[in-house]
Amino acid sequence: MARKFAELRARMSPRSQARAESKALALLAEMPLHELRRARGLSQQQLADTLKVRQPAIAKIEKRADMYISTLRSHVEAMGGQLEVVARFPDGVVRISNFSGLGEDVEV
Repeated sequence: MARKFAELRARMSPRSQARAESKALALLAEMPLHELRRARGLSQQQLADTLKVRQPAIAKIEKRADMYISTLRSHVEAMGGQLEVVARFPDGVVRISNFSGLGEDVEV
């Protein structure tokens, strides 16, 4: 018989619950573009309509390992997000601000 996840979680120790929560947050904090789009409940066609491009262009972007920051920014903004470029160093984190004005009218 299938059980609800909430029932299973309730039977876990507080330590196990905290560990599972930590792993879930880590998975949500880092994902490829196609998973991000799916997590936001969007199809490639819906995103293409928002960006005023064809669906194959979205598929192509999602497969790229290298792209312009302006392209990535427009893609993220079309999903309702905001792109930030951050450099992480052992002694701290720095937000790179050079790219804040990019991507206003970018073709994908």
